[in-house]
Amino acid sequence: MFADGARCVAVVGAQWGDEGKGKLIDVLAEQATIVARYQGGANAGHTVRVGEAEFILHLIPSGALYPDVRCLLGNGVVVDPWTFLEERDELVGRGLDLDGRLGISGRAHLVMPYHKMLDAALETGRGGKAIGTTGRGIGPAYRDKAARTGLRVADLSDPERCARVVERCAEAANATLARQQVPERVDPEQVLAALGEIGEQILALRTDVGGEIRAALRGGGRVLLEGAQGALLDVDHGTYPYVTSSSTTAGGAATGAGIGPTAIDEVLGVVKAYTTRVGNGPLPTELEGREAERLRELGGEFGATTGRPRRPGWFDGPVVRYAAGVNGLTALAITKLDVLDSFETLKLATDYELDGRRLTGFPELASDLERVTPVYETLPGWGTSTAACRRLEDLPEAARRYLRRIEEVAATPIRYVSVGSARDQTIRVAAARA
Repeated sequence: MFADGARCVAVVGAQWGDEGKGKLIDVLAEQATIVARYQGGANAGHTVRVGEAEFILHLIPSGALYPDVRCLLGNGVVVDPWTFLEERDELVGRGLDLDGRLGISGRAHLVMPYHKMLDAALETGRGGKAIGTTGRGIGPAYRDKAARTGLRVADLSDPERCARVVERCAEAANATLARQQVPERVDPEQVLAALGEIGEQILALRTDVGGEIRAALRGGGRVLLEGAQGALLDVDHGTYPYVTSSSTTAGGAATGAGIGPTAIDEVLGVVKAYTTRVGNGPLPTELEGREAERLRELGGEFGATTGRPRRPGWFDGPVVRYAAGVNGLTALAITKLDVLDSFETLKLATDYELDGRRLTGFPELASDLERVTPVYETLPGWGTSTAACRRLEDLPEAARRYLRRIEEVAATPIRYVSVGSARDQTIRVAAARA
């Protein structure tokens, strides 16, 4: 399923996350040597179905479900070590052999208990301006990383440094908690004791992720770089401040995995056949009322990490066109086309208007994006199940017309189309169309 000649592929979300990257990576991973996460943390939730079994992966890459794939967490990931070990043990308990298959960059930063406490306190303090974080401590961990006060996996081999960092961070966290009028306090001794219980297990997985990837590519292997969240949640290019705290775009794949950008052969953007978003922030094509509930229920649109209902909307062409530009997308993977099977008509936004004028670029301000009016096209639905389709030619003509219009509006060719959650419900579009 790798494109011809491609050996290092970055898989990125090209909307607001939850696009179905986990399933696509699972399908592609069958041919991969390594699957490496390059950013985010346990705030991600990739759902993969194998037969009747369902796996929800938060930190461990989706390639874990294949027995010969090496699964790595790059330096750009913030790792909650306790969550990681729980997830590993759960997968092993379900019959997966992960021995020798997991690795964590020594340069990856750790999410500590005080990061979670700060995340919850700061989000509560925002009141009506809450961002909608998952509460997993991701933002505070990245903040410590940028402030050069964080704790990295490699630091676990230096107990004295660990103690200094934890004590300093605990003191700063307690001052913040006091200002936020939160009664709980961080006990650095408890944190260090908890860290001591699992430190050796994490250090045993320490590796040079970039070095492994480069060696695999030199040896003829194939590598998947797995992104979390989506382009519109990128800390630089997303709908700031309603974003995550890391670089979710393809540029982040190189820096977060420890390789040069020229090593990446293809950037595959995953998008739903419609649009969803979890949490707060602008969503121009958002649906409301019964139509929204229908799309949410048909698509099972509830967050894999939080369980929160996702906000659904029609396909947003300007969003995907913008994501194609900032990622340098070489192709699209369309997921959940089957969710639209029963709709008589579909809307697709081709452009935005703001204050009566057609926009040529994507708004930089979230406040402007909240005010845009989508310019819609209405297309006929196909009114029949696509779940059994395995070739592009098997799809109803109306479905193919809808896909062609997505290609035109996004200015990016479609490489894959998913028509269900099973592995074999993935259509590989002929390369001649790309």
